[in-house]
Amino acid sequence: MNVVGAVIVCVWFLFVTATPLRAQGEHEKLLEEIEKEIAQTVERPYSLSGFLELQPILFGLDRDAAFYRLNFFDRDDGDLLGQYNFRVRPEGSYRHGMFSLFARVDSRLRYDYQGWDEQTRLFEGFASVKPSPSLAVDLGKKVVKWGKGYAWNPVAFVDRPKNPEDPEEALEGFYLATGNVIRSFAGPLKTLAFTPVILPVYEHVNDDFGAKQHVNAAAKLYFLLYDTDIDLLAFIGGSRTARYGVDFAKNLRTNLEIHGEWAYLTNIETRFVNAQGQLLSRTAEVMSYLVGLRYLTPQETTVILEYYRNGPGFTPRQVEDFVTFVDTSDDTFQRTGNARGLERARTLAEGPYGRPNPMRQYLYVRASQKEPFDILYFTPALTSIVNLTDGSFNVIPELVYSPVTNVEVRLRGVGLFGGPGTEYGERQNDFRLELRVRYFWGG
Repeated sequence: MNVVGAVIVCVWFLFVTATPLRAQGEHEKLLEEIEKEIAQTVERPYSLSGFLELQPILFGLDRDAAFYRLNFFDRDDGDLLGQYNFRVRPEGSYRHGMFSLFARVDSRLRYDYQGWDEQTRLFEGFASVKPSPSLAVDLGKKVVKWGKGYAWNPVAFVDRPKNPEDPEEALEGFYLATGNVIRSFAGPLKTLAFTPVILPVYEHVNDDFGAKQHVNAAAKLYFLLYDTDIDLLAFIGGSRTARYGVDFAKNLRTNLEIHGEWAYLTNIETRFVNAQGQLLSRTAEVMSYLVGLRYLTPQETTVILEYYRNGPGFTPRQVEDFVTFVDTSDDTFQRTGNARGLERARTLAEGPYGRPNPMRQYLYVRASQKEPFDILYFTPALTSIVNLTDGSFNVIPELVYSPVTNVEVRLRGVGLFGGPGTEYGERQNDFRLELRVRYFWGG
């Protein structure tokens, strides 16, 4: 039986046998009581919330770095660069019986050395129908949120990648149709859920997902088995190559959780340049995986640790060759004024070489302390992402404070450290300082 046939059989079985969830113990009874309380307290069928944001950023430029020379070879803006961001992100929902609507819009206005730039995007906008607690169907633009990792999600086959430096930030979804069928049981297997996804790619419809003129299918089968969350995931279609994965999460103690993800990606093409600028490619079956833990100390310090293996990532030699090509092209430009090599390298930098964490092995470490010294609504944190392949890394100290209701202030810095030819050593900036002020409304 092929993958499509297996999916159809699973959908048929779960759909025809789906019944409202029955309590199988104290846990299910508590959930039912909470749902009843929420239903009784919610009077309005609609909600409207969101935030306004101001975010000035100061960049400390690294004039010797490859990415600086690519972006500023034809101009000189000094050692410091300012950027000013203004954002509004409203979201709203409406519910009537089994039907509901949800929408989230992101509108950003930016000013930097290139002038003013405005971008407004629909992050999510979908309709839902839920005829019973065990069956739901969604249609529209939505974030699926597959995977158990905090900074990375190798099995997020139908989601956009997170920014590891700010993984809790909301993402833009894709237009798709999805559903969720749930069954509850007594015994070691407590819950079984099936989530199919249909994702079309055409002109102006998910056209940044992959090859156009295709309808892609994905599915997730979820188990709650022996108090361990397990997902089996698959993606097939013409827009991207087939890929399969599994993830898990388990609480070893009330304050210690472990999680992991593994993805097998077929026919992945990696494009790179040699030191002379010749474009090369490699196609192979690759594996990406992640393992991590989250620990809460008695002093309410939260520690997150994750190791990430990026199967399609570049080798150190491939990155060093790219930097050599930039050096050669920059030297040619300085001598002759010919910028064709730099412009070609900049195109590559805007693609595979410029994406977050493009190499193969990374370590993510984050520690945050809730309300130290009894300072209410104050959370300091320290984060670092280490490139284990070349030894470069960043350090991100952060302070988050809510001085008044509905206002959040975040001050953070990002320092980049690494030698020549390394990922963080060749980035455009030596450091970045940013202040983010958000005013929230609604609820």
